[in-house]
Amino acid sequence: MQELIDSEARHNIVIEVGGVPVRVHSADRDFVKLLENRYAGFVTRPDRAEFDFEINLAATGSDPEADVSVKREPHGWSFQRGDFRAEWDPAARRGRIQQTPNPYSMDSVLRIVHTLVLAGQGGFLVHAASAVRNGKAFLFAGVSGAGKTTISRLAPPDAAVLTDEISYVRREGEGYRAYGTPFAGELARVGENVSAPLATLFLLAQGPENKIEAVDEAEAGRALLTNILFFADDPKTVIPVFESACDFVARVPVKRLTFMPDARVWEMIG
Repeated sequence: MQELIDSEARHNIVIEVGGVPVRVHSADRDFVKLLENRYAGFVTRPDRAEFDFEINLAATGSDPEADVSVKREPHGWSFQRGDFRAEWDPAARRGRIQQTPNPYSMDSVLRIVHTLVLAGQGGFLVHAASAVRNGKAFLFAGVSGAGKTTISRLAPPDAAVLTDEISYVRREGEGYRAYGTPFAGELARVGENVSAPLATLFLLAQGPENKIEAVDEAEAGRALLTNILFFADDPKTVIPVFESACDFVARVPVKRLTFMPDARVWEMIG
């Protein structure tokens, strides 16, 4: 891969999610400012980064709803969708992105990169809201409409909402840790950039009463795998993610949380 263009001719910021700082470079100052606003709270010192990406802006009008393709190549990975094309060499710690000026195209690239990084670190991204309360993190997983945004909106003032849509989970010692992310759902706001040890994964369901029920390990594993985000059709990378999910449900309590859209549900959490 060619050397990155001289940084004096480009503008850059470092976006750190889950303790993984990614530096992005662009010749367009306004676009970098747009990214600074989009990832406010997750922009860190410019002198520290694990990976560098050079961004070249393409014409608008491409389809962000097209399917994502993520493929392993001889020297790394390639991924693309209607609104972006990217190549990334993890060994060289560098990549290139051609995308529309929409910052949410960058969102998708970052999600793919982090799923691949986490696959090698015993972690994953998962469709789940998450919050920290009393020093412990709680995940609330479910398909669209299960209540992720609702449970986040009902969180009390002493809870830090990490995300209402996509949670960042990594193995830590004998347990797991959840991190705040800028990947927002219906709340349309980034999560708080904090982290805490994971105490419980709740599988969400809305119902006529608030109750918590036990979930056996096999069902918990199936539910977790259903909600994990992963884009690469690559056995070498899929297998570690499957193993991480199995390890997770063996170490972290998984319960079913049925709730009404009422803040009192949080009296049962934490």
